[in-house]
Amino acid sequence: MIPTLILLGVVLGRWWRWTLPTAAVGWPLVLVASGVTTSPGELFAGAALAVANTGLGALVYLAVRSAVGGAMRRVRA
Repeated sequence: MIPTLILLGVVLGRWWRWTLPTAAVGWPLVLVASGVTTSPGELFAGAALAVANTGLGALVYLAVRSAVGGAMRRVRA
C-alpha cells in the first residue's frame, strides 16, 4: 500500500496542504474499515506512515515541477 500513498502524493502534490491531512485521517479509516486493526497505537503509526509516504510523493511532484519550471524559464529567455 506504500506505492498507493506515494502515488496519491504525486498526483495531488500541487495541493499538499490538503493532501497530507486527508492521508492522516483517511488511511486509518481504511485500516479500520478493512478490519486490519483497531488499536489506537497502530492507527497512530498508520497515520504517521501515511503522511510520510504521501509527503514523499508530494515532494517528488514539487521537485519535478520546480525542475520543469526552471528549464522552461531558461528556454524562454
